[in-house]
Order: sequence, then C-alpha cells, then structure tokens
Amino acid sequence: MAQTMSWLNEPPQWSDDAGVIRVSTGLKTDFWRRTFYGYITDNGHFYHRPVTGDFTAEVVVSAGHSALFDQAGLMLRADERTWLKTGLEVTSGAVQLSTVLTRDHSDLSVVPVPGYQGELTLRLTRFGSAVCVHRGDGAGSWELVRLGHLDLPETIDVGVMCCSPERAGLEVTFRDLQIGDPISREGLE
Repeated sequence: MAQTMSWLNEPPQWSDDAGVIRVSTGLKTDFWRRTFYGYITDNGHFYHRPVTGDFTAEVVVSAGHSALFDQAGLMLRADERTWLKTGLEVTSGAVQLSTVLTRDHSDLSVVPVPGYQGELTLRLTRFGSAVCVHRGDGAGSWELVRLGHLDLPETIDVGVMCCSPERAGLEVTFRDLQIGDPISREGLE
C-alpha cells in the first residue's frame, strides 16, 4: 500500500487523482538559502512522503513556465538547511534543467534541455550521502546531470516540488511519480 503524501507549504490549488498531481503555485514561493542573493526562502510547495535508506524517485513534469525562476520537479529534504531540488526552471531566458544542492548555502547548476517539448522525465537517486540527478528522454535512456554529496539522516522526505518566486499561478502537472528501490550504481553513467 502506498504511503500517504503530505504538503510542506500547501499550495492554494492542487489535486492528486489517478497518478496525476496538478498544482497552481502561490505568490512568490521558493526554496533558497543565502548564496548570491543573501536571503533565505523556504515557502515553496513540496508534496512528499518519508523514505528510509537509498531510493530512486522518478516523475514526468510539465508546467506553464513563463516567468523568471518558475520551477517544478523533484526534491529530497532532511530539513530547511539540507536539501536538493531539481527540475525545469526559467533562467537565462529559457526553460532549463536546474539543480540546487543546499548544505546551509544553496549551490545552483543549470543545463539546457535540448528539444524541450513541454515535459521532462526526471530521476533522483540517493546512495547513502551521494545524491544524483538524471534526465530521461522518455524512451528509457538517461543522462547524468548532477552528482553531489549531502549529509543525510537515514529517513528523509522525498517528492515533487514547485515554486514561482516572481508571481503566483504557475500551473504544474506531475505524472507517474514513483519512489522505490535505487537504480544500480552502474546506472550512474
């Protein structure tokens, strides 16, 4: 039986029906800590469940990105100082795949999404203190985009996140969210 999901910062509108999660974001929401901008924001929307030990989470995400920093994807979180979020984000004038690794200070990386057609398959894996992000092509092939380190407790929260730091009303759809056993370490290439 699937574990019940819960919200950190419940959005003003959302639904979870037959494997499809729909969200409309609240005003000026984000997850960020200090780096470059100097502020701490922890009011983004995170729909999650607890997961113990190593895991892989996968989801297909699509969103009506239009404003700077609009974002939607996957997140793992130990607490407000230790987390990772990854997903589609409007930055540098285009929708890109961003990953923020936070160890009290946020660390951002972005990569282009070649041939972006409005949705992206994401995968987030934990192996102890190693966390990795892959993007999928929708046909079963995966590309590693980030590998990093986080000191994590045995049980953390894992799920989908979305934010709209410059506005309200980003419309997001997550489908086919799966959280289960980790991929093989050989699958990191």
